[in-house]
Amino acid sequence: MKYERAILIAFLGNYIINNIVSAVVALFGFAASGNTTMQYASYIILASVFAAGFAWWYFKGAKPTLMDGALFGVVAFVVAIVTALVSGITGVIAQSGSLAQLSTVLPNFVPFILNWTTLAILGYWVVPAVLVAMFLANKTMHSPMASVPKPMI
Repeated sequence: MKYERAILIAFLGNYIINNIVSAVVALFGFAASGNTTMQYASYIILASVFAAGFAWWYFKGAKPTLMDGALFGVVAFVVAIVTALVSGITGVIAQSGSLAQLSTVLPNFVPFILNWTTLAILGYWVVPAVLVAMFLANKTMHSPMASVPKPMI
């Protein structure tokens, strides 16, 4: 597994999901009706579609296994969590200009990790990556060229 490639694709995917997908979901108009459950559901579905696209991009030209899909999903999940931590730290330092202020905000990261939305992030990265890996693995096993014997030279 190419971890550098996985980290870079996951970082780009995390950025697009956090900014583009959330903006598109905000345009759906669910928030205006007060139905946040539909907004969350549509966000998770759209984020899963984008995560599957990034997994497909990562596995392009490879013969992935289910373990490769799970590893890519976990790497992308860790990238999303680390990005949230670094963004929070730099945001507090940039707004307050004080490292002392950071010590009052940093303990708030633990409740962020223990929130149910962290499980949703894990789900929308790991499940599509495993499904894409499974699809690509079955596609290469059942391709017409897989049964053609290789010439011996």
